[in-house]
Amino acid sequence: MAESDSVTPATAGAVRPMLLLEALYDGPEAASERLELDFSYRTKSRLRARLVSGEEVGLFLPRGTILRGGQKLTGRDGRIVEVVAAPEDLLEARCANPSALARAAYHLGNRHVAVEVGADAAGDWLRIQADHVLEGMLVGLGATVTALRAPFEPEAGAYAHGHQHPGDGSGARIHMMGGR
Repeated sequence: MAESDSVTPATAGAVRPMLLLEALYDGPEAASERLELDFSYRTKSRLRARLVSGEEVGLFLPRGTILRGGQKLTGRDGRIVEVVAAPEDLLEARCANPSALARAAYHLGNRHVAVEVGADAAGDWLRIQADHVLEGMLVGLGATVTALRAPFEPEAGAYAHGHQHPGDGSGARIHMMGGR
């Protein structure tokens, strides 16, 4: 074994400390790392995960924070990390007319289902996380439902500064897209 190949007690088992992500970053600096998470993980304020590079991170954000694709976080060491909305299994519902789409959206909202609302060249759509029971309901309401794999960015809710249920003690908050 060459002298440069030897393992010394100082390097044996040396482990890089876990990167701690504790705050949103709105500044102009570009991200040097990427954290890809599906929506269910982007709703957790305490999380152990891995960057795209494989490095382990600990997420410690204010309770109720919901991360959106494109947001940036600052690490305790000063690094900037971009949040990437990971593709996940979704259902896309399209309807014959705006009234039918509104009816489908009403029934999903009545069940407190996270819904992404969008449109493309083929028309307006609603997207939800894959669920066979909700798929059956949507089909029963006349929607054409298609399974797809895509990033999920549901609506934040009707409250610009967050959503709380008065008196429930939860402190639950839903933040607007882009952290505003």
